[in-house]
Amino acid sequence: MASDPIHLSVQNVSLSFGGTQALNDVSFDVRAGEILALIGPNGAGKTSMLNCLNHFYKPDKGRILFESHDLTRLPPHRIARLGLARTFQNLALYTGLSTLDNLLAARHIHMRAGFLQCLLYWGAAHREDIAHRQVVEAIIDFLEIEHIRKAVVGALPHGLRKRVELGRALALEPRLLLLDEPMTGMNQEEKEDMARFILDIHERHAKRMTILLIEHDMGLVMDIANRVVVLDFGVKIAEGAPDAIRHDEAVIKAYLGEAQ
Repeated sequence: MASDPIHLSVQNVSLSFGGTQALNDVSFDVRAGEILALIGPNGAGKTSMLNCLNHFYKPDKGRILFESHDLTRLPPHRIARLGLARTFQNLALYTGLSTLDNLLAARHIHMRAGFLQCLLYWGAAHREDIAHRQVVEAIIDFLEIEHIRKAVVGALPHGLRKRVELGRALALEPRLLLLDEPMTGMNQEEKEDMARFILDIHERHAKRMTILLIEHDMGLVMDIANRVVVLDFGVKIAEGAPDAIRHDEAVIKAYLGEAQ
């Protein structure tokens, strides 16, 4: 893994909101094909970091490089076209649409047919629509949500909506998948299913998809992550393999609780 090329490089990123310092000179690299977990207590700056990656927030200083592109200089839609997709801690689905339509909506960045072709629905537009639907149906099968493909998302239980949001991110065909607490609010069985899907995604696409994961379930993080970065009050306090992080005194004190 250490010999793999760097896919994402966060360089000395700082972010503040008035007098509150959300991120303070944070740097880390994500290597191609790995699962990197970003952990820390509530308010540590984890989601703020993901928002900087998507340019929902603009850092006060520092650079974020993805395959030589400086993400701090690009709008969110350009960043999505580069191959970044994410899920959200608080669900951000189209609650009035079906599961199928939510996934199809994510295919918009891959659509090439012109307005007239789409209006008449012939030729290239028809073939393109079939191809997009095939991609979406494959994701529905993979995530085992065939039984809710036509269900209105707003009426689904929380665990299934989390799975739909993962499917929508996959429909973008990302090279870097950002997962912001994908298991929050789930019971143990739902967490195990989600962990299985994340590992299957990684195994299927290890050569072209990298995963950056925020998660509070430490047992799960230690089981699936290749490396872990730890934030506390916006400062990086540790980085390394899961076993090393598990026994790091600074991490134990800040996140896991004082050792007895």
